Amino acid sequence: MAGHSKFKNIMHRKGAQDAKRAKMFTKAQREITVAAKLGGADVNSNPRLRSALAAARAVNMPNDRIKRAIESATGAGKDADYESIRYEGYGAGGVAIIVETLTDNRTRTVADVRASFTKYGGSLGETNSVGFMFDHVGEIIYPAKISSAESVFEAALSAGADNVESDDESHVITCSITDFAPVRDALVKILGEPEKSGFVWNANVKTPVDEDTARSVLKLIDVLEDNDDVQNVYTNFEVSDDILQRLAG
Repeated sequence: MAGHSKFKNIMHRKGAQDAKRAKMFTKAQREITVAAKLGGADVNSNPRLRSALAAARAVNMPNDRIKRAIESATGAGKDADYESIRYEGYGAGGVAIIVETLTDNRTRTVADVRASFTKYGGSLGETNSVGFMFDHVGEIIYPAKISSAESVFEAALSAGADNVESDDESHVITCSITDFAPVRDALVKILGEPEKSGFVWNANVKTPVDEDTARSVLKLIDVLEDNDDVQNVYTNFEVSDDILQRLAG
């Protein structure tokens, strides 16, 4: 199973440069609320909440806003009734796309997502229309500086992970969905808290595209990620490093 591709790294840097703080806070707050609502407010027994809090702190979300998000889920504050909905479809060139959302208004969200697909040469499909092209796995990410690739590989092996991919920026560890919590807890004991962790969709079937198609797909991803209701976007397109560098530049 593949870890973070160069595309993901480029998009991450681009997103970090372009993202508006308010949108980042909104997405982080929703994830905290849902995580606390599903698994409780105790971070020691709720790995999803631990990951959500780590992500919120990574974008410098104020503590009072974090507190309100947890209270909203546990009944101490105004309840926000978010539901998790996954949308699937095809972008330009037949590229498969999965969009994960957290929304309090599914009518608004599906209309926005559908409009984005249509605008950039794609089409929204039914649930599971492209899911078979992806593996749903647990992913745990540590910065490259945490330790050597060999040490991280040994730690991941002892924790029961399935795969590790290391580069100059990060160590990406993957495992099955069912093993995610014990693998993450074991790694925390060895390496400390990860930079990011959670469930992701890794493409197992790739769709090669040319520069024009890649440009359209990247525009669609940008628009989707700019939507407050959208938490994550996954795609299976494959393009050369040279084209990615030109598009990122």
